[in-house]
Amino acid sequence: MTALTLSTAAAPGLRADAIVIGVAKGAKGPVVAPGAEAVDKAYDGRLAGVLETLGASGAEGEVTKLPAPSGFKAPLVLAVGLGAVPEKDADYDTEALRKAAGVAARALAGSKKAAFALPLTDAADAAAIGEGALLGAYSFDAYKANGQDPKAKNGKAPLAEVTLLGGKPRDKAYKAAIERAVAVSEELNRARDLVNTPPNDLNPESFAAIAQAAAKEHGIKVQVLDEKALAKGGYGGILGVGAGSAAGPRLVKLSYTSSKAKKHLAFVGKGITYDSGGISLKPAGHNETMKCDMSGAAAVFAAVVAAARLGLEVNVTGWLALAENMPSGSATRPGDVLRMYSGKTVEVLNTDAEGRLVLADALWAASQEKPDAIVDVATLTGAMVLALGNRTFGIMGNDDSFRTALYEAAGEVGEPAWPMPLPEHLRKGMDSPTADIANMGERMGGGLVAGLFLREFVGEGITWAHLDIAGPAFNEGGPFGYTPKGGTGSGVRTLVRLAELTAAGDLG
Repeated sequence: MTALTLSTAAAPGLRADAIVIGVAKGAKGPVVAPGAEAVDKAYDGRLAGVLETLGASGAEGEVTKLPAPSGFKAPLVLAVGLGAVPEKDADYDTEALRKAAGVAARALAGSKKAAFALPLTDAADAAAIGEGALLGAYSFDAYKANGQDPKAKNGKAPLAEVTLLGGKPRDKAYKAAIERAVAVSEELNRARDLVNTPPNDLNPESFAAIAQAAAKEHGIKVQVLDEKALAKGGYGGILGVGAGSAAGPRLVKLSYTSSKAKKHLAFVGKGITYDSGGISLKPAGHNETMKCDMSGAAAVFAAVVAAARLGLEVNVTGWLALAENMPSGSATRPGDVLRMYSGKTVEVLNTDAEGRLVLADALWAASQEKPDAIVDVATLTGAMVLALGNRTFGIMGNDDSFRTALYEAAGEVGEPAWPMPLPEHLRKGMDSPTADIANMGERMGGGLVAGLFLREFVGEGITWAHLDIAGPAFNEGGPFGYTPKGGTGSGVRTLVRLAELTAAGDLG
């Protein structure tokens, strides 16, 4: 993990591989952003013109490298685009700073140290820049021969150290902001590692073992239900999905408690460590990235550990519903009926609609503890990707104000999201002549149908929301901002922010 520090040192005298500055897009050309005054002065106030000559415009994500001025101990200046210049008297948006820091950190892969002289007016800016840098520097190289060797011909190690210039190392607010950025980023990157791990190495049992180790390290109580315990408890949904795999399913419960807590949140994550579709086999071209179908469980796991590391004054329970969905002679068939943990029966019309089955059992288990609110996170439907694209997750729920609070929390931390409805007329499509409910309904509005199915397994009177992260959980394109190619850790920061707001009493 990249190291993160604060410094009041001046840019010219700091020993580093690069000085990172911001450049914004002005009406008449690039504008040097606050924080880079010393660099601009060394260019006799002509830095904006030099950058423009080199082709810089200040557009978001743009990177321009130039030799450092005479007298600087760092050999390189890296100018990163911040987007449009803020309106008069306005500060730069924290998400713009977060993205710029991520772009810069990625561009400096292979470097030992970089000093970030981006606009920094308060602790919130420091947190955003630090978080962006730590997330942008992320690299998953565990399976590459040269990935861990910074001297290797074909490999570049992540940027080793980031120093934020203009920060206040002894200020409590700044120190807390950096500690939070480190904790959240490390856990989010842990979630990315899990999503990126190939399914031959990550199955329900090994995922559970990783959760147990982290729980022990951070003082979190953990309980793991294996096949025998699941069968004894009547968890028909999780068992039904995992029936076709040689790797048995697991239900992992992670409990972080605070002696000062007044509220209890439950997070439930879909953890399909590989999704072949089961008997309803996915077509060619749709299963190569299905190692990412446990992204919801990874997000929940990371959020609970982050809450523990931050010492939040709220109780947080995480439920990881883990199974591998495979076709075999023992697999659940279309037409089978499963008796769920709640006692309801489900006719399985499509074994590739398996996420809702494991979540249903975990949601009911979470409901038995009567938490103040439940949030489930899942790469649940392709329909949500069609509706919102690859970068935005959908939010559904049984309480409009809670759904709005989650939407706003996601916006605060820079995770694109959108509130979605649960139209009652779509419920009828899941009526079954054989069971209490079918796991499929109308094709149109399939993401909303899935949300309605999950609602059936939430305890009466419990506030609940559902995050469908199928679009942003796994980035198949090129990296952007602080988002890498592959697993993204979508949902982690929204859950952590929800826990923080709940601990502070800001959600009622």
